[in-house]
Amino acid sequence: QVQLVESGGGLMQAGGSLRLSCGSSGHTFSSYGMGWFRQATGKEREFVAAISWGGRSTDYAESVKGRFIISRDNNIDTVYLQMNNLKPGDTAVYYCAARFAPSEVTANAARGYECWGRGTQVTGSS
Repeated sequence: QVQLVESGGGLMQAGGSLRLSCGSSGHTFSSYGMGWFRQATGKEREFVAAISWGGRSTDYAESVKGRFIISRDNNIDTVYLQMNNLKPGDTAVYYCAARFAPSEVTANAARGYECWGRGTQVTGSS
C-alpha cells in the first residue's frame, strides 16, 4: 500500500522560505511521477508543481513559477518543494501526490494522481 507523508509545514513570513518534504513507501518510487497541490480554506485544491519519475521534467503553476522548486531524491524515496519568497496567498494545506508514470511526462491535474498524502499546513504569520 502506497503511503505518502508530508512534513516541513509551519508558520511562514512574507518573503521567507520553507522546504516541504514528502516521504514515500509501499511502491517503487522511481516509477512514479510526483506532484504538489494545495488547498486554501474555502477554495478548491490547485496544482502547484510536478516532477517526472527521473526528475528531468518539471512543471509549475504560474503563481509559483520562479519562486518554488520541486525536486526528488529517488535514493531515499522523497520529493521536495522548496518555497521561496513566500506570499500571504501561499497559505494553504499542501498535499503530495503520486501517479504511476514511468516516463518524463508530468501532470498538473489532480485526477491524474492515484495516491495522496494527508497534507501539511503552511500558514502566513502577521
